[in-house]
Amino acid sequence: QVQLMESGGGSVQAGGSLRLSCVASGPPWSDDVMAWFRQAPGKEREGVAAILPGSGSKYFADSVKGRFTISRNNRKNTADLQMDNLKPEDTATYYCAAVRYRFGGSWLNTETYEYWGQGTQVTVSS
Repeated sequence: QVQLMESGGGSVQAGGSLRLSCVASGPPWSDDVMAWFRQAPGKEREGVAAILPGSGSKYFADSVKGRFTISRNNRKNTADLQMDNLKPEDTATYYCAAVRYRFGGSWLNTETYEYWGQGTQVTVSS
């Protein structure tokens, strides 16, 4: 069973940057889609970014396009989320998620994913 652990959260002022990292343990995950989600207080969890295995195709929520990037390192079993030009509305708990790739998946949909990390808090002050 895949286990995921996030790190790198913290507090930053608007316009700043943070880099989140997700480490996966368990069976080889080179065939898994890796994604980042976030959930702000009182709001539903939403997809932020996803990266496919093999092709490395990436998907981003409109709200973060041009500011966030996602990458993966299959040797280290990691998936990172680089967040630049952060805004107060980016404040949330960020979760790493994984699922075995299948054709036609909806990669920013919470229901798609099987494995989840515990989350890491990101707070952006104005």
